[in-house]
Amino acid sequence: MKLKNILLILILAIVLTGCTTQNPGPTVTIYKTPNCGCCVGYSSYLESNDYNVKIISLDDLSSIKDKYNIPQNMESCHTMIIDDYFVEGHVPIEVVEKLVNEKPNIDGIALPRMPAGSPGMPGKKIEPFTIYSLINGEEMVYTKS
Repeated sequence: MKLKNILLILILAIVLTGCTTQNPGPTVTIYKTPNCGCCVGYSSYLESNDYNVKIISLDDLSSIKDKYNIPQNMESCHTMIIDDYFVEGHVPIEVVEKLVNEKPNIDGIALPRMPAGSPGMPGKKIEPFTIYSLINGEEMVYTKS
């Protein structure tokens, strides 16, 4: 093969390799208040795990909590929407992926409040987190992480 043809094949291979697109990760929407730093930390955590994050800042999240029927005892500082589910709070990525992969017949999952050491939160994790599943506002244990 002539050197000219080899160079042409190499250039074509480089161009084609550069044109391929990687499969983008899941897209999520996070509803948060404008000044919540830990929500920004959670968003960064998701992005570092190849999630595409859209952030919507609202002064009051009560309309979102009401829309998804999230009881007060299950609330956290932000609500994420992925596929047909809500994810309330600083839920670890492996639990979010379990939800999306298993597709249970629930409305969503919640890690109430803002436990220390959870993704996006400072501090040390002391014990496994209890994540709850919610159906029509009724909760039961979904998993521990």
